[in-house]
Amino acid sequence: MSHEYYDAITVGHVLLDLRFSVDRFAAPDRESTILSQSHGVGGSAANVAIGIRRLGGNSTVIAKVGFDDFGKNALEDLVKEGVDVSNIRIQATNGKTGFTIVIIDSSGQILMYGHKGVSEELKPEEINAKVFEKTKHVHIASLRVDTSAVAARYAKEKGAFVSFDPGRRISRLGLEALRPVLSHADLILPNEIEATAITGEEDYKKAAQVLLDTGVRIVVVKRGGKGVYVLTRDEEFEIPSYLPGKVVDTTGAGDALAAGIIMGLKRYPLPDALRFATVVAGIKVTRLGSHEIPSLAEVEAELRKIGFISK
Repeated sequence: MSHEYYDAITVGHVLLDLRFSVDRFAAPDRESTILSQSHGVGGSAANVAIGIRRLGGNSTVIAKVGFDDFGKNALEDLVKEGVDVSNIRIQATNGKTGFTIVIIDSSGQILMYGHKGVSEELKPEEINAKVFEKTKHVHIASLRVDTSAVAARYAKEKGAFVSFDPGRRISRLGLEALRPVLSHADLILPNEIEATAITGEEDYKKAAQVLLDTGVRIVVVKRGGKGVYVLTRDEEFEIPSYLPGKVVDTTGAGDALAAGIIMGLKRYPLPDALRFATVVAGIKVTRLGSHEIPSLAEVEAELRKIGFISK
């Protein structure tokens, strides 16, 4: 299945999440009881692509998986969600699909152990520039810098808006290492720890200013339960987080927010797009699974409840 037009193209990892719900985290040399186990597609690029679909858009992923059961499971989940998988490369020889072991305790806190597998082996020369002609938004997430920079440059050359979620690992490389991506990015979405790791600034507002000075147009700092801080050349504001129920699983909350921003910007000015996105992320954390992003109908029902939209 291939589309003529995508609301967003995501670039990054397609992994398999192996999820274990436990009563409590085990201490060293102690056993904790597994209450339930499940698995499903994960990786930021996959999560955001699914989010775009659930919020009423078309999406495709540029990524790499192995020719193995984990890869097959991940691709099947994406196809079920209606995500176009024709831009995902399958490495047939010695290719192992990456995976994440996610352990969730009864309060919704998480421990994660990750193996990126062939996801991180997507090389710059494997990016097809032509696919970027089919979209106005490209979202790059947690992928090696050289490939991310090439994808961002191709996207800008085709006139697309580029959002960049560096993720924990890439953020630790620091500002100079990330400049090749930042120079082509319109929006960057770090959390507070990542903003500090990139800039060296402990204060998230100072970190946001450093990031804005690199040339990006919009900085959104994710602050977990405290909401988001947004800085542009023209405005500065904070949006509180939104939580409609009990926190079950915070994995993928940032990806839900990213999908919400991408689709929100198609309908609303920036502050309202962020409000829309915080509702998307808030509903997501009440559900188990990194890509359990709500449907557009569910988000709109919640927005009506809080008086954000009247119809």
